Amino acid sequence: MAREANIDGSPAVHSDSAAGRGGMLSFAGESWAELKKVEWPGQSQVIHGTVVVVAACIVVGAFLYLNDQVWKEVVQKVLL
Repeated sequence: MAREANIDGSPAVHSDSAAGRGGMLSFAGESWAELKKVEWPGQSQVIHGTVVVVAACIVVGAFLYLNDQVWKEVVQKVLL
């Protein structure tokens, strides 16, 4: 079992205050600050991205369906 240590080799000490209410409030504040930095996509970007994902799903789904149909015939004729 590995033990945590500081840079100087002394054992690391964990304080309970970080796990308490102050730690949660600090985390929430830091998270909110990071969310303010995000450049959110516009409506046209969201629509374009959604269309790309749906089209890719249709193409991959069609490929998998056709591949399944071909291999189903092969397995039925060769193995059965």
